[in-house]
Amino acid sequence: MDSTAGEEVVFQFLSVFRVFKSGRVERLVPADTVPPSTDSRTGVQSKDVLIDPHTKLSVRIYLPKVSTSAEKLPLLIYIHGGAFTIGSVASSIYHSHLISLAAEANAVAVSVEYRLAPENPLPAAYDDAWTAVEWVASHSNRDGAEMWLNEHADFDCVFIVGDSAGANISYNVVGRASENDNGPEGLNIIGLGLVHPFFMIDKPDKLIEYIFPTSTGLEDPRMNPWANPGLARFRCNRVLIIAAEHDFLNDRARGFHAALRESGWKGSVEMVENEGEDHVFHLFNPDCEKAVALVKKVASFIQSDSNEAEMVTRPSNL
Repeated sequence: MDSTAGEEVVFQFLSVFRVFKSGRVERLVPADTVPPSTDSRTGVQSKDVLIDPHTKLSVRIYLPKVSTSAEKLPLLIYIHGGAFTIGSVASSIYHSHLISLAAEANAVAVSVEYRLAPENPLPAAYDDAWTAVEWVASHSNRDGAEMWLNEHADFDCVFIVGDSAGANISYNVVGRASENDNGPEGLNIIGLGLVHPFFMIDKPDKLIEYIFPTSTGLEDPRMNPWANPGLARFRCNRVLIIAAEHDFLNDRARGFHAALRESGWKGSVEMVENEGEDHVFHLFNPDCEKAVALVKKVASFIQSDSNEAEMVTRPSNL
């Protein structure tokens, strides 16, 4: 085994994190966090709200400019990526990305700060995301704890979107909502957006084996959509899948598209591909032409009110 400063390393994941025999976890990606703010360019405001002091589950809420106090906007629940082990709603890249999405889509956005593995093995992140969604739903009668949601969120127009591992979590949130026609009560989930999603399609994954010890691997519907008997009952009308040509997860995005199409699900599904790009390129180069186009694509997905019959398309390019 490798060792650092005399400590034995028992597990490591590329350049993301390593775990020592003592139990200490070292994250190899520098933390870069920013506070909530009012964005001078777009006018989007943000604030942090603690939901559960015990687990430290929190959300960062984004509110674009509103014309009146009674204006209702689409509601975006966003779940960040990071291999289930890194990332934060407060990271500069996600903070900037959510400002762009909220402004472009003219939507209230709720970004979920879930617990990270390996200290908190999966399904902790799934449970946190679901708790956050239930907390959002508690505002649907306009009497919740957070006034921005009470006053401006349209609970009949809800979209769940995530990237990478966050896309997997988003898929699981919609799957859990699909198990009960009334849950979470008060939210009408119209669309699911998966950006460069992580799934296990045809082979085991050593990271998942380590951070999700209770998973059944390829037989686990939370990881493998082909193993999900409830896929046909997915509780949303539309799904957007965005892949990247050179992404090591590209085949898994295509695999989800195929699984959803063949499940008998009756909604509208569209898949687009970022030609010549790699995994989550838009977060690290947000001003490039294709990153701007990606944000516009997600925003148009949120803004669209159409409920067409199932649309299975050949991947187009952004």
